[in-house]
Amino acid sequence: MALSNFGIYLQRSTKLLRDNSVKILRMEGANMPNHAPMTLLSLQNREDISHFASGCDADIGGTSSVRLDADEDAERNAGSGSPLTMRFWGEMNLTVKPQLQGRIRGGYAGFRSKPRPTLFGELTDDVSNHKYLALRMRLGGSPRTRNSYFVNLQTDGPITTDLWQHRLYFQRNDGGWEDIFIPLENFVLTNTGEMVSEQIEMLRERVRTIGISLLGGNSGVSGPYDLGIASVRAVNEEDVTKPPCMFATTSSCTPVTHQSVVEKDVQNFHRSSV
Repeated sequence: MALSNFGIYLQRSTKLLRDNSVKILRMEGANMPNHAPMTLLSLQNREDISHFASGCDADIGGTSSVRLDADEDAERNAGSGSPLTMRFWGEMNLTVKPQLQGRIRGGYAGFRSKPRPTLFGELTDDVSNHKYLALRMRLGGSPRTRNSYFVNLQTDGPITTDLWQHRLYFQRNDGGWEDIFIPLENFVLTNTGEMVSEQIEMLRERVRTIGISLLGGNSGVSGPYDLGIASVRAVNEEDVTKPPCMFATTSSCTPVTHQSVVEKDVQNFHRSSV
């Protein structure tokens, strides 16, 4: 293990030990729960981009491309509220290498946060006191890709292939930054690329990773894609500034149908330990 990675490992371990000790000393279980917004994803410096993994169908023989950068471009970040954001971009292609035609399906790309191991177990996020996921994002690239993005959550549950997912719906089409609010209770549980028939409640006390996928193969969508991410937070009603997306027709969201939306290779990527 490289020295820098070992240093991060020790920092996480110290943080977990300190946080747990503080909870015991403060007897937090006897206090009112903390409903303040909780940041789950953001960049504090350029090096933080190393805490995320990215992949696309090119890893198994497709022809898409993916890049995940720490973006300091002032023009792209104008209105984001931060001088440093994440940029998830590339080319979405549905074709695969000739020798693999008929054997695999192309058309996906994604990124996710990496698991955070410590000396005392894995570091996870507790969002059990929050009701919404709030994402501040900028949509660019081809208009054809705008309805093919999904946000993915992996929890520390007994089945490692489980993945919670919700489609992202954007209201702006001018490349500007916007906030998207999704009720955590509306995430759909999937397993190995299929929606689980018997839905259960998400283990919000232990969220392991968070990520974004672009699934062009499901909708036959190809073209350049470009998504800016300023932050992802867990929030409550008092922090919601626009109508949240629901699994129903509303004035702000397109209807969502319960269907299989995760390809197996995407799910394998999101649950891997790298």
